[in-house]
Amino acid sequence: MSKKSVQTCLLNAFAHIKEFDERSRFSTWLTRIAINAALAKLRKNHSKREISMNGPNPPCELEWHSEVQDDAPDPEETYRLRERRQILNTAIFGLRPQARTVVELHQLQEHSLRETAQILGISTAAVKARMFHARVALHRMPLLQKCRQVQSAERRVDKEGSQWQQQ
Repeated sequence: MSKKSVQTCLLNAFAHIKEFDERSRFSTWLTRIAINAALAKLRKNHSKREISMNGPNPPCELEWHSEVQDDAPDPEETYRLRERRQILNTAIFGLRPQARTVVELHQLQEHSLRETAQILGISTAAVKARMFHARVALHRMPLLQKCRQVQSAERRVDKEGSQWQQQ
């Protein structure tokens, strides 16, 4: 709070000292006056910062104020994610039934190792072994190898693009 604001609050308190009814401490009453003054100033300044989204911006305003950023993925990213999900589902479907069931319960449905073991009626060690074999099988699948190659190429392009933008 600026020195001028503190002085204004004290002057305001002095002007309304007759309204102080001693139900609270004086410091509490004075603090409330300062808080109310600060809130009023914020409300007043808030209306000045608003910019019409439909009307033209004043010349002093920056252009970025007129655009609202959308955090949702763009159509290309949505398609890429959907395609990867479909490839992964196809790969998981290609696993042996025992391994597929463990992957679906533990990874896709997010059950713990213990819960997965209880659901399947096997030991936790057996679940771990099946998960290991499923990961190895998925890693060796040509479909996922191609997906990883595309992904690493995309990362290289993104990295090169960001380096180009920095220059």
